[in-house]
Amino acid sequence: MERIVLAYSGGLDTSVAIPWLAEKYQAEVVAVTLDLGQGKELDDVRERAMAVGAVRCHVLDVRKEFAEKYVLPALQAGALYEGQYPLATALGRPLIAKRLVEVAEMESAGTIAHGCTGKGNDQVRIDVSVRALNSRIKVVGPAREWGMSRPAEIAYAQERNIPVPATVDSPYSTDSNLWGKSIECGVLEDPWTEPPEDVYTLTKSPTTTPGTPAYVVIEFDRGVPTAINGVAMPLVELVSSVETISGAHGVGRIDMVENRLVGIKSREIYEAPAAVVLHQAHRELESLVIPRDLERLKASLSPVYADLVYNGLWFTPTRQAIDALVADVQRYVTGSVRLKLFKGKSQVVGRESANALYKEALATYDEGDQFDHSAAEGFIKIWGLPVEMAAEKSLSSISND
Repeated sequence: MERIVLAYSGGLDTSVAIPWLAEKYQAEVVAVTLDLGQGKELDDVRERAMAVGAVRCHVLDVRKEFAEKYVLPALQAGALYEGQYPLATALGRPLIAKRLVEVAEMESAGTIAHGCTGKGNDQVRIDVSVRALNSRIKVVGPAREWGMSRPAEIAYAQERNIPVPATVDSPYSTDSNLWGKSIECGVLEDPWTEPPEDVYTLTKSPTTTPGTPAYVVIEFDRGVPTAINGVAMPLVELVSSVETISGAHGVGRIDMVENRLVGIKSREIYEAPAAVVLHQAHRELESLVIPRDLERLKASLSPVYADLVYNGLWFTPTRQAIDALVADVQRYVTGSVRLKLFKGKSQVVGRESANALYKEALATYDEGDQFDHSAAEGFIKIWGLPVEMAAEKSLSSISND
């Protein structure tokens, strides 16, 4: 009998996919669930998979690997898709593909399945990543094949007594991990409609957050966030702590219309309290410790890196090459950043580093100013010489016309 390894989230699509795959391919379905920091979504996930027909369910805790090998490089690269989306879902897909391939090889399965739809980005990320890791394994996407609408899927599940979290009245599709959460479908598909408050679970409404701001100090060691307010902790715990503190002050809500890889525009809602704050802090510290030309070179690569992640090109030489440059820059990124969290906003209010290129004696206008003002006139003359020469030529050609 054929054996299929399914990336199982426990949501609507993958819950329906288990009996659908078994019926269509006459196959044994082995479910694989990765703990990327989803929290309660994983409660009883093995039992749920087995209850709807899986022959086995592997539940793997990959939070540490996800944080250190995927989230951290993206943070250090400043990867924000189209300047906003911290890529939480996108960063999880190459790791999911990697583990699916490993389980498929262990289970002697020739096929991998996932619950991605035919017009989403995740199908590309998983399919391409699997091919990069083992091109002999076939990839199928049931949601691309069955042609069911979301209400039809729910009806299919109800007919077969498949317990799923979505209902016709609450049809949101969500994906969560330690780096953030995405929410789509339902009323959110209208870009004019304000997201209902009940779609948010990681962030409080700014109207109900505390009336006084919170201050957090995040410490970095060679580009790695290592402590909050003086308390050192491993990366997974640190991200979780930043999420809790920032979310309590309403920080981390993103509402955007983004350009999907498949060529359509999509309205997306994201909650990413930790990602928003840590990106802000890391970027600020980098600006303090690296020269202007290097800072701008690295900044020019940030959207390139974000596009690679978003477009499913994690396992590529280009991503590895950018990682190498970014890792070299991180040698200098040691220090602390202080942020003020208040009513949905995060603001940098302090930064310090032993590697800082900022020197108060050069920047001050008060006593102790060490800047050589007398050098400015000559510098300006040399700097402006090309402008002066071009202007003279321009005036000369005008006068001769």
